[in-house]
Amino acid sequence: MTAYETVIGLEVHVQLQTASKMFCSCSANYAAAAPNTHVCPVCMALPGVLPVINRVAVEKTILTGLALHCRIAEEAVFARKNYHYADLPKGYQISQYELPLCLGGWLEIETEAGNKRIGITRAHLEEDTGKLTHVDGYSLVDLNRAGVPLLEIVSEPELRSAQEARVYLTKLQSILRYLHVSAADMEKGQMRCEANVSVRPAGQQAFGTKVEIKNLNSFRAVKQSLDYEVARQTALLEVGRQVVQVTMGWDEEHGHTVVQRVKESSDDYRYFPEPDLPPLSPLRAWVAEIEAYLPELPDAKAERFVVQLGLDRRDASLLVAERAVAEYFEAVVQAAQRRELGLQLRNIANWITGELFRLMNAAGRSIAAVPVTPEQFAELLALTAAGKINLNSAKKVLGIMFETGRPAADVVQELGLVQVSDSGALSQVVARVLERYPDEIAKYRAGKGGMLDWLMGQVMRESRGKANPNVVRELLQKVLAEG
Repeated sequence: MTAYETVIGLEVHVQLQTASKMFCSCSANYAAAAPNTHVCPVCMALPGVLPVINRVAVEKTILTGLALHCRIAEEAVFARKNYHYADLPKGYQISQYELPLCLGGWLEIETEAGNKRIGITRAHLEEDTGKLTHVDGYSLVDLNRAGVPLLEIVSEPELRSAQEARVYLTKLQSILRYLHVSAADMEKGQMRCEANVSVRPAGQQAFGTKVEIKNLNSFRAVKQSLDYEVARQTALLEVGRQVVQVTMGWDEEHGHTVVQRVKESSDDYRYFPEPDLPPLSPLRAWVAEIEAYLPELPDAKAERFVVQLGLDRRDASLLVAERAVAEYFEAVVQAAQRRELGLQLRNIANWITGELFRLMNAAGRSIAAVPVTPEQFAELLALTAAGKINLNSAKKVLGIMFETGRPAADVVQELGLVQVSDSGALSQVVARVLERYPDEIAKYRAGKGGMLDWLMGQVMRESRGKANPNVVRELLQKVLAEG
């Protein structure tokens, strides 16, 4: 049986966070607006109107290009991309084609075989279309979205599996959010993906016939649609049939791709320079000013967390996936160091990626919605490190802090959770417990070491969880050895 290789290239469309649309002054914040209320003669394409380039959208595109190691063009030209849809009033989309703003970058992803660099062909500006809603045999059009700034990022066909494509998209989303250029929420349509996929016999240099899958709006849909399409194309080739170049849609309900139309080529779009917009020539000094706003990106931040802070790579990767989480972690570290609490940085990382993430996932909250300040979080961990509360109590206290925003000390005091470490007081508790379980003591002394943990559990229950487990273990071992 012939072995086949998968070839995938991705086109990602990202709505940029700007106050106004790409070529007019209409508000780009349309999410909660009534249909067709964020429109004007420009985005409705009425006769005699002229577009004006949104400077902020250009800046955010250049910033993204720099983050993706692209070359910023000396001259970029807007073009008319002609196709007729009911949600595109002009009958053409203003985009960029032969002379885009950003060229020739790359993005590095982690794969099972190690790190892999995926080429970025181009990143360019265009405008979004409106939205159609199909109801009972007719369609409604909402033009609020028409004209919203859209950044298209096109990869080289260097992804070799659906999993690699998913990792690429996750990494790209993280970078876009770090830059604050877009919320990049796929479920809300702020980041949309089109995948070009083909298969070829392993070792063959020429590409197979590619199929485009349109408008994928979740990481899950990207992976499932690519897995399905690879299997479909492979099955055709194995029986000697040809793959036809078409545009597919993804049927989420039935789990398969469906043909939408025969694939257009660039000639079908009849690109030509937009006569109403001048060429865009970013001054090198302006590009340098934008570059100065580049933040520390996820890969660099993760490396610093490993090298300078001593975190393991797994924790570092989890912490840097979202910029707000990484900043929260660093704020906790700074609070602990400022107050000289002596907390281990790995312990802080484990608490955030463990218990705090668990609470956030259960409540469906982002880090921005967590009412526990970094200072309060550091205080809680300091109480645990000092032995004033035990691990189980600390988790309980954090849960209450997560819901109320109250300081750890207040919660501990109110619930009476202060840990008992006094060996004199705990000796009496240990004695009472051992008096009740002579058979279990005999089993321990007969060589059944697991009984020590069982007896510890009885002491902890007797103390209502307040006993310091380390002190309890030492006392039990001493008393049992003396007998």
